Amino acid sequence: MARLLSNSVFKGIAIVPPARSRRNVLGFFFENGLKYSTTVPSDPDTHEDFRPTNMVQGSAVSLKDVVEQDVKENPVMIYMKGVPDFPQCGFSSLAVRVLKHYNIPLNARNILEDPELKSAVKAFSHWPTFPQIFNKGEFTGVSDIILNMHQTG
Repeated sequence: MARLLSNSVFKGIAIVPPARSRRNVLGFFFENGLKYSTTVPSDPDTHEDFRPTNMVQGSAVSLKDVVEQDVKENPVMIYMKGVPDFPQCGFSSLAVRVLKHYNIPLNARNILEDPELKSAVKAFSHWPTFPQIFNKGEFTGVSDIILNMHQTG
């Protein structure tokens, strides 16, 4: 039984296409009509000059300001673990699937790439869990709220 289960799991993994790697530093890229942001991870092997900081490099803009700008400028903004094409947690995956079901154009930031961004988003929304979805500048909620809205129409 265990062998059958492990074989089916590995077969399922084998058919998943590998994620494409992109390395943009503190910037955005667009793919399939979605806007993604990228940062350099705060890896101990990363040189200090390239580690994320509380301020956007070369400006006086704080991460709080970045979050405020994201929420203001994007009709639907999701702070999630991973990116919409490759969510790295079940709750983030659920939220993206529901939003994509309605063809909602969304913008996303991967909170796993920058722990300081994750803290800034928590402070901004006064909510501890992720993904966090903002609609027209308002905090809509997390994946269970989106799922409930989907199920109730």
